[in-house]
Amino acid sequence: MTVKHGTDASPRRQRARRGQGDKLRGQIIEAVERLLIETGDEQAVTIRAVADAVGVTPPSVYLHFADKDEMLFAVCERNFAELDRATQEAAAGSEDPLESLALRGRAYIRFGVEHPEQYRILFMGKPSRTPEAFGIERLGNAAAFGHLLEHVSRCVETGLIQGDPIHVSLVLWAGVHGLTSLLISKPEFPWPEIDVIADRLCRALVYGMAPR
Repeated sequence: MTVKHGTDASPRRQRARRGQGDKLRGQIIEAVERLLIETGDEQAVTIRAVADAVGVTPPSVYLHFADKDEMLFAVCERNFAELDRATQEAAAGSEDPLESLALRGRAYIRFGVEHPEQYRILFMGKPSRTPEAFGIERLGNAAAFGHLLEHVSRCVETGLIQGDPIHVSLVLWAGVHGLTSLLISKPEFPWPEIDVIADRLCRALVYGMAPR
């Protein structure tokens, strides 16, 4: 048997035909997310590792992403579109506007804890790493801030909450972000059941905004 040296053990794709670029981009994003989940470490996500996982060469990855950070933020953006869905569904679980707002906060915390690497990259990393394409407005939308603001605005209009809707929304976001960040960065701490502490925090935040 003749053994050919210098061949790559991983299968390589042929050059993508016209119209297949979006498909490859999606496969790259899926590979990045798999590596994040499997390793729990963004340092394990390299252009080479992603290329090998997809079965393409590194230059093929660079056709879609300028660098590693851009790949990571693309994964985060997709996940936080799911966050928007999760918080909206949770908020629909009660007809009481304040209870609904607390449920929204609980869902945010739960989602962050279940997607720690994505959350860490997007909200706990250095601002200098954020790709230019991911401006503050885009990140705000990805974090479902727009729907939170709409919900708070309705509560303010009906007199259930006092204060400027934007300020109230920022306080609520800061509160749930604080607990989410602690749960992610200090997993060894003897936390009580996540849903219990999340519910207690969200109720304190929401009902603390109500008129005295």
